[in-house]
Amino acid sequence: MTKRILSCMQPTAHLHLGNYLGALKNWVDLQNDGAQCLYGVVDLHAITVAYDHTHLKQATREIAAAYIAGGVDPSKSTLFVQSSVPEHSQLMWLLGTMTQLGKLERMTQFKDKAGKDKERASMGLFSYPVLMAADILLYQATHVPVGEDQKQHLELAREIASTFNHRYDAEFFTVPEPIIKGEGARVMSLRDGNAKMSKSAESDMSRINLTDDPDAIVKKFRKAKTDSEPVPESIENMNSRPEAKNLITIYAVLAETSPEAVINEFGGQGFGTFKAALSDLAVDKLAPITKRMNELMGDTDELDNILAAGARSAREIASPVLDEVTTIMGFWK
Repeated sequence: MTKRILSCMQPTAHLHLGNYLGALKNWVDLQNDGAQCLYGVVDLHAITVAYDHTHLKQATREIAAAYIAGGVDPSKSTLFVQSSVPEHSQLMWLLGTMTQLGKLERMTQFKDKAGKDKERASMGLFSYPVLMAADILLYQATHVPVGEDQKQHLELAREIASTFNHRYDAEFFTVPEPIIKGEGARVMSLRDGNAKMSKSAESDMSRINLTDDPDAIVKKFRKAKTDSEPVPESIENMNSRPEAKNLITIYAVLAETSPEAVINEFGGQGFGTFKAALSDLAVDKLAPITKRMNELMGDTDELDNILAAGARSAREIASPVLDEVTTIMGFWK
C-alpha cells in the first residue's frame, strides 16, 4: 500500500529556519520518495487563540508560498487550506462525540496555552486535538510526521480511530503511524540553546525567518549566543554546550552532512570564523526560497489558483470518507 502522508502548519507569523529544516525539507524528501502527500495550511487551528483577522488571509498565502518555495510541488503533492475543505469541521463534530473530556484535559499543549485560567479558555482551544484527529483521519493518512510537541495529539487520533472502528464494528479508519523527524527537527533559538526556535518568541533575533534578507541572516548569526570556548572538537564536548550544538546542527543539516564532519572542519577554531561560514551557507540555501516566496506573494492570482486546485483535490478524498462515516453512524440521507 502506498504511504499517504498528511502534514500541516498554522498560518501564524513568518516561517523560520527551524520550520524549514525540521518540516519543509523533510516534506520534500517524502514527496520525492513517491508517497502520496497532502500538505495543509490549517487556518481553523490558528483561530483557537487571539489572532489578527485582518491578516489571516495574507498569512495563509505566505505559508503556502513558503511550502512551494521550499520545494513542495503542487503537481506531485496536494496543497490545500483547511477551511476550504468543510469536511474537516464536519468530521470533527462526529469524532468529538466519542472523545473523552478527561483525555482532552490531559493534553499538555492545552494546559500550556490555557495556563492557570483554563476556565476562560475557548472551546476551540480545548477541542483542538479533535480537529487535528479529523484532519488526519479524513484523508485516511497512513503516516504523519510528528515532533515531540505533537506526539500526544497523534496518539489521540489513533485512539479515536480505534474507538470508531470498535464502536461501529467497522474496520474503516486507518490507524495512522508516526514518522519521527530526524536531526534537523529540533533547531533551537539563537538566543537560548535550550529553547526551540519559535515563531512566537518575542525577539526576532532568536530566529532566521524565511523572509529575511542576506544582511539580516548574517547579522543574526553573528550575534547568535555562544560561550567563550572555541568550536567543539568532539561530539561529547558539543553535547554539553547547547548553543554550540545548535549552530553545528544547523550547519550540518544545511550542508547535508554530519555534525562529526562539521567538527572535523571547524573544531578548535573561533566562533567568528565558524559563524561567517554558517552565514554564507545559510544565505546560499535560503536566498532562492526567499526569492520564490516573493515572486508568489507578488502574484497572488497564481497562488490562489494553486490553493483552489488543491482544495478540489483534497475534497475528492475527503468527501467520500465523510459520506461513508455518516453511513456507518446511521444518519438519514
